[in-house]
Amino acid sequence: MTDFETLNRIATERYSCRAYKPDPVPREIIQNIVQVAQKVPTWCNAQPWKLTITEGAGTQRFGAALYDQAMSNAPDPDIEWPKAYPGTLGERRRACGFQLYDALQIPKDDRAGRAAQMMENFRFFGAPHVAIVTTPAVLGTYGAVDCGGFVAAFTQAATAQGLGTIAQGAIAAQAPFVRDFFELPEDEWVLCAISFGYPDTNHPANAFRTDRAAVGDVVTWHDT
Repeated sequence: MTDFETLNRIATERYSCRAYKPDPVPREIIQNIVQVAQKVPTWCNAQPWKLTITEGAGTQRFGAALYDQAMSNAPDPDIEWPKAYPGTLGERRRACGFQLYDALQIPKDDRAGRAAQMMENFRFFGAPHVAIVTTPAVLGTYGAVDCGGFVAAFTQAATAQGLGTIAQGAIAAQAPFVRDFFELPEDEWVLCAISFGYPDTNHPANAFRTDRAAVGDVVTWHDT
C-alpha cells in the first residue's frame, strides 16, 4: 500500500464517534498523537494551540460540572456562532443530524429526545478523555484557522492508533466556565474540544457515516 493509499484509508475511516468504551488510553499513545498533529503547517510557524487533556476521575468531574452548567446557562462562546447555514451547507447539516437520530431511533418530531442527545456533548459521549483546544485571543481568526488544522491532524492520528474521536464545538458554548474550571488565562479563546477513546463499535450512534462533497463541488479550475 502506498503512502497516499494509507493516508486515504485513515481519512476515510475517521468519523465522529459518539459512544466509547471506558478503557483509558495510555498517556504514551496520547503524547504520540499530539506529536504527529504538531507537524501541521501554521501561520508564521506560530503553533498557537494549547491542550488541556483530562483522564480518569478528571474527565468524570469535568463532565458532571459542565453538564450541569450547560443545563442551566445560555451559550456564551468566545467566537460568535455562525449566523446561518445557507443552501447546501444547511442541507449537509440537517442530513447529518437526521442520520444520527435515525441511528438512535429518535423520531424527527421528538424534540425532547433530540435535546437529550445534544446534551450528551457535555458528557463527551462517554469518552474517557477530552482535550480542550485553546488559542491566544490576540491571534484572532488566524489562530483559530491554525488550530483547525491541528484538530484535523489529531483526529486522523488518533484513528491511525485505533481510537475514536469527535471534535466538539458545543463545548465552546460554555467558554467562560471552561476557562474558570481549568484556571486558563483570560486571554485564551476556548475553541472546541476533542473527545476521544476506544470506540464502542456496537453502539448505534457509531453505525452511520456522513457523505462528502465531490471534488467538482468544491474546486473551480482556471487553466488560462
